[in-house]
Amino acid sequence: QVQLVESGGGLVQPGGSLTLSCAVAGFPFNSFAWDWHRQTPGKEPELVARILTGGQPLTYADSVKGRFTISRDNDKRTCYLQMNNLTLEDTAVYFCGASFRSDIRGQGTPVTVSS
Repeated sequence: QVQLVESGGGLVQPGGSLTLSCAVAGFPFNSFAWDWHRQTPGKEPELVARILTGGQPLTYADSVKGRFTISRDNDKRTCYLQMNNLTLEDTAVYFCGASFRSDIRGQGTPVTVSS
């Protein structure tokens, strides 16, 4: 059974930081690139970042470049998203998924940036 469990979301003030984690079980984590997406009500999911199998970040959304860092630990089968200098516009539900596999998605963890 495939399980993707995101954690690390929460309420943070503008300018603050959070680190999201995505722990994967029951799926060949090491063989896939992994994505972090985010979604706000009424909008399509936005690809935030992608990381390749070897650990090289492939892409970041323009809106997060220089503030967010994606990483992975293949031994722990976990993908991370370090988010710094958060803004109100970063408020969303963040979820991880295997790249190009819409059937492999987590449930998401909410991030609220508010003063």
